[in-house]
Amino acid sequence: MSNRAAVPGLPSPHPIGALLPALFAEDDFAQRFTAGLDTVLAPVFATLDSLPAYFRPGLAPADFLDWLASWVAVEVDPAWPLEVRRAVVGRAVELHRWRGTRRGLAERLRLVLGAGVEIVDGGGVSWSTDPGAALPPGPPAPPASIGAGEVLIRVWPLHGPVPDEERVLSVVRAGCPVHLSFRVEILPGPPGRAEG
Repeated sequence: MSNRAAVPGLPSPHPIGALLPALFAEDDFAQRFTAGLDTVLAPVFATLDSLPAYFRPGLAPADFLDWLASWVAVEVDPAWPLEVRRAVVGRAVELHRWRGTRRGLAERLRLVLGAGVEIVDGGGVSWSTDPGAALPPGPPAPPASIGAGEVLIRVWPLHGPVPDEERVLSVVRAGCPVHLSFRVEILPGPPGRAEG
């Protein structure tokens, strides 16, 4: 928390020397002594005056942002650019709401990697509202390239270079439900263009 330490030359908004009784107003030692305390207390006042900004991910100091991320149970990689870490912490509630879903995984990949995403799910569910009734027909069979219970995740760059495979896998592991197996394909562009 180095940016909340003593700042050379930072003036105190409430100098102690001015608050002393009149007897000490002309006392050189008392004024110098309290000026030293002002130097120590000025960063404390500056921090307290701007305290609401510390709880806004877009304004919080970089070192405080990691601590703020722990408050909202978000893991941020120190290798991510500061803007990405701020965005992930700022959208933590939304990302938690959609965690483990296709939408949540796609949003996290878009947010962290700036990547386009296509997720093809091989699973499905059938159910009936009538007790004892025959189950409705199951979901359509997954494409031949995907096994049951497997998720195919295609990722391509929206801007910039092709995403790094390790970074993609790291984000997918954090957002994909543990009971599903997944396969990741990193493409140079959107699937229609990349395959055609």
